Amino acid sequence: MVKMMEKKYITEKEFQLIPVTQVVRDFVAESGVQNGVVFVITSHTTTGITVNENLDCLYADIEETLERLIPTNYPYAHAHFLPSYGATGGNAPGHLKSLLCGNHAVLPIKDGVIQCGFAQDIYLAEFDGPQVRKIFIQVQGE
Repeated sequence: MVKMMEKKYITEKEFQLIPVTQVVRDFVAESGVQNGVVFVITSHTTTGITVNENLDCLYADIEETLERLIPTNYPYAHAHFLPSYGATGGNAPGHLKSLLCGNHAVLPIKDGVIQCGFAQDIYLAEFDGPQVRKIFIQVQGE
C-alpha cells in the first residue's frame, strides 16, 4: 500500500526549523500501514528535511554553523543577473545550505508507528524565507 499527502507551510524567517514530526506521526497512523517506511520530502531547492534533537540551543548552533560554512555575504556566482528569471539571483546561500541538509528523511514504520530515537524529531529547514513551502509525506508498506 502507498499513501501520500502534501502539507503547506508559511515560513516566517530566512532561517527556520519547523517541526513536522507530529504531522508525519498522524499521517502514518491514518494510513493504516503497520510495517513499512515513511518518506518526508521537500519540493524546494532552498529548503531541507532533517532529523535532529528539539533544543533551542541546538537550533542556534545549526544556524551559526551553516552561516560559518556558507556565509550570506560572499561573492557567489549565482549572485548575478539570471535572464531565465529576469532578476538577480540572491539566494545562493539557501541553495548551498539545502545541499548540505538534504531534501528528505526516511524512517521505518513498525506496528503502525514511526520509529524515531528518543530525541529525534523531523524538521522542514527553511534557508531562504519567508516563503510558502510544501512537503510531501509518503507512506509505503503493509
